[in-house]
Amino acid sequence: MSKILRNLSLILIFTLFFSNLAKAQTKGNFIKASIGFGSSTSNYEEENPEIIDGFGFYTQGEYIIGLTKWFSVRPYAGAIFTSTDENKYKNPQGYKVETNAFLLGTKVRICAPIPWVAPFIETGVGASIGSFETYTNCVNEKKSGVVAHIPIGFGLSVGPKNNIEIGFSFYSNLTTQQSFGGFTAGYYFPIN
Repeated sequence: MSKILRNLSLILIFTLFFSNLAKAQTKGNFIKASIGFGSSTSNYEEENPEIIDGFGFYTQGEYIIGLTKWFSVRPYAGAIFTSTDENKYKNPQGYKVETNAFLLGTKVRICAPIPWVAPFIETGVGASIGSFETYTNCVNEKKSGVVAHIPIGFGLSVGPKNNIEIGFSFYSNLTTQQSFGGFTAGYYFPIN
């Protein structure tokens, strides 16, 4: 945990001190479309050495309000659909961690405004609307409805205009016993 905080501190310091020298980053209004691989997992460390996860599809769209070269506000909407492998050999107990939900919220992003490769970190607040099922040796829960979540993301904006993105988005649900996220690729479309 301290290593992560140290790295985040270095990114923040670099961004604050060198942002005036950089010429690349999204400043203005954009739409970003992302698609990728989704995953959901239990919030508990299981006794079984094989972790039971759900895998599937993840997509998200963002309206980007680039206030500076290194800071933006991002209202988002997305969806995640995961299911657990029901193979009796891989999952003999029939455990499952599945998420089928639509996502809404707002994030803020801090980005090191470096041409060609710009690392970023983001967080915010949002809601997941759908069904969340977690059945393991520690948890037996099935919920449907609206659940608050905290999004956390990191990755790289690449290209001469930093308009292609590779990243990971993680959503920590506040009232269910699971978390989910996606490994995605995205593209920025300017709208002004």
